[in-house]
Amino acid sequence: MSTPWWVFGVGFAAQGLFSARLLVQWIHSERMRRVMTPELFWELSLLASFLMFLYGWLRDDFAIVLGQSIGYFIYIRNMQLQHSWQRLPKGLRLFFLLFPLLVLGYGFNNGDLDTLRFFHNPDIPHWLLVWGSAGQVLFTFRFVYQWFFSERARRSHLPLGFWIISLAGSSMILLYAVLRRDPVLFLGQIFGFVVYLRNVRLHFLDRENHGCIKH
Repeated sequence: MSTPWWVFGVGFAAQGLFSARLLVQWIHSERMRRVMTPELFWELSLLASFLMFLYGWLRDDFAIVLGQSIGYFIYIRNMQLQHSWQRLPKGLRLFFLLFPLLVLGYGFNNGDLDTLRFFHNPDIPHWLLVWGSAGQVLFTFRFVYQWFFSERARRSHLPLGFWIISLAGSSMILLYAVLRRDPVLFLGQIFGFVVYLRNVRLHFLDRENHGCIKH
């Protein structure tokens, strides 16, 4: 089944925002010579996840929907920790909170039809669906890991493990994108992979400069 051009447009817009958040984070980190997490990183993450969730739904791609469903609310929590969430209008906050739940609730009211769409998609063999879902779960687990450290520190923080998990998950998703022939996932992950490598390097440079080991 062919995908309309505008659906890919939604996906490329999402990946553009994901790449923009990494570019913002990268520039801030290079200036400070250590890994930084600006407020704009989480704001762009939420908006990109919103669009990527929609893209996954329109493409009948369970792996993408699963990954975005996990990370979406962690982005909101990080915005709360940085106090940028509270500055959004209440109506907009309510919309972002309810959007994934409403889409999932609406979509999965068709029983067998939705099961067929997501788990018996002729364009995604079962083994590839499992691989892609595992990659998305691992890739999204980086934010669960980051959330744990941020809650302990009571501030938004990107530890070294976040970038290492990013590299592992991104590698799996890149392979999935190639086999799935999904240009949106491929282009987004290629750019991110370079940034993840650079942030790992910055972490080790920061440790060398301070002469101690940090999370």
